[in-house]
Amino acid sequence: MRPSLTKYAWLSVGAAALNFLIKLAAALVSGSVGLLSDALEAIVNLVAATIALIVLKIVERPPDVSHPFGHDKAEYFSSGIESTLIVIASLSILYTAVRRLLNPQPLEDAWLGLILATIAAVINLVVGQILIRAGKKNDSITLESNGRHLMTDVWTSVGVLVGVGLSVVTGRIMLDPLIAIIVGLKIGWDGLQIFGRSARGLMDSAIAPEEREAIETILRKSEIEEGVEWHALRTRQSGSRRFVELHLLVPGNWRVQRSHDLAEHLEADIRSQIKYSTVLLHVEPLEDERSWTDQSLYGSDAEDLVDEV
Repeated sequence: MRPSLTKYAWLSVGAAALNFLIKLAAALVSGSVGLLSDALEAIVNLVAATIALIVLKIVERPPDVSHPFGHDKAEYFSSGIESTLIVIASLSILYTAVRRLLNPQPLEDAWLGLILATIAAVINLVVGQILIRAGKKNDSITLESNGRHLMTDVWTSVGVLVGVGLSVVTGRIMLDPLIAIIVGLKIGWDGLQIFGRSARGLMDSAIAPEEREAIETILRKSEIEEGVEWHALRTRQSGSRRFVELHLLVPGNWRVQRSHDLAEHLEADIRSQIKYSTVLLHVEPLEDERSWTDQSLYGSDAEDLVDEV
């Protein structure tokens, strides 16, 4: 069972709130639209971190009568909402930047604003790396997406800092809104990328190719050692959970206990290779023609079908 991850979500909420206050102060003292765009992005980070906290609490609920397969898929809703908020923030940044581009204004106390923005970027860098590592280790798309969102904020903050710094050094105040426009476009693209990943998860996508290959290696070994066959291997991923189903074909003269023991052994081997997995094997007799009638549903054509999609 996956350990509780809410402590990381609380860390994200705290960092996002602190970042917003620092960036807002930086924007107010400098009058920079670039820094203001960064502050608007910090609001999105705060909302996204709060949603991530709520969703992780839902995911940690045990399966129940209404949700016998658990609540893991809620993670995709979290990342979907976060991606939508990112796109909205992108549009807000672009609107503000274009207005400032048409009506340029000089920057004030820019160096103080730059110092404050740098502090905020460092906070995001540290917290973002912690969330990404925790997300990968525990297979949480919510934490990983939140961490990558913070890292996106780090790079956009660097862009804003460069834009404001060049504006101050060169006296070309137009660089500030121009950098803000680039930042807005970059944030919007990242939001669309996260949205696509969430959509694929909601569509019950198969597990990663390397994980499927690990399963097939275990099954091929059983073919050689036990003289059995298998087909109709299906997989899907729901948040951190993996679901694996397949048909195991054994000699018809085997006793039920022997077939059961082999199925239990294979399920245990697969679970040891694929973390957070639920494995279900359906045992059938090799000699019965009906055992092969469902092969066409998920047979050798399955990979070609995946490639076409």
